[in-house]
Amino acid sequence: MASSPPPRPPSAGKLRATLGAYLPEIVYGANDGVVTTLAVVAGVAGAQLPNQIIVILGLANLVADGFSMGASALLSERSRPSPLRFGPAGRKGGVTTLGFVLAGCIPLSAYLVPGLGDIRFALATFLALATLFLVGAARSFFTTRSFVKAGAEMLLIGSVAALFAYGIGLVGARITGFAG
Repeated sequence: MASSPPPRPPSAGKLRATLGAYLPEIVYGANDGVVTTLAVVAGVAGAQLPNQIIVILGLANLVADGFSMGASALLSERSRPSPLRFGPAGRKGGVTTLGFVLAGCIPLSAYLVPGLGDIRFALATFLALATLFLVGAARSFFTTRSFVKAGAEMLLIGSVAALFAYGIGLVGARITGFAG
């Protein structure tokens, strides 16, 4: 009895086509994962609350919002006049969740590594902004946008959201009289 040959790894062209087919979900999930996690980090840092709160809220955000994003992507696909079958819609939801969680872990990682001390917020911010730029720039491989413009667009949007969250944390701490 002859054994079948081992499966071949996907070709570069097939991988590019697969990534391109799910590009909107990858970008949507990654952008929201980085921005909402950075918003948690920035809001808590702006309020000068303990780092443990950043970790707790950051992890809760990754799990709950990541699941919600994927479920919303699935429901959105199933709400079209000719909805996708559950399988393809579920894959889109899964890719959205995966993009959200993987990218959202990046800024939070600055609070999960021991020994970083007072540079955690600066490092989390740098990692988040770099991730936003790189995910945005990666779109240029599948669109007609330039690498720099695609990256800068996503970086600008994420930066504005983080500034709002940091400012709300500062103002909220002053209004409530809470000092971390």
